[in-house]
Amino acid sequence: MQLSQELPDFRYVPRAVRADHVLVNDRELRRSFILTPHRLVEEWAHAGELQAADMDAILALDPEVVLLGTGGRQRFPAPAVMAACLTRGIGIEVMDSAAAARTFNVLAAEGRRVVAAFVLPG
Repeated sequence: MQLSQELPDFRYVPRAVRADHVLVNDRELRRSFILTPHRLVEEWAHAGELQAADMDAILALDPEVVLLGTGGRQRFPAPAVMAACLTRGIGIEVMDSAAAARTFNVLAAEGRRVVAAFVLPG
């Protein structure tokens, strides 16, 4: 069987997730960041508890769905953080960072307006 590498038609691709960083393309990102298929927003939020105001930068990107990667395990943020998306009719899914990276790649390949936000300890 012949295998061929399929190259995505979007600019930013999360390729690996570790406990202290996410590899996006060939860059190790060690601080919380926001990712769209065509944009990278570095140093998005501090490593502490997310606040509803932290979602403003995500909402400014006009997503139809937000993926929140919360590290090695799924950790739900405060209800006000979830409400920042849900009250605007924007879906939000909270998952561990590896699952968020995989889901981002699938949705981006489908051409969806997906935004992934990764909360990192750095």
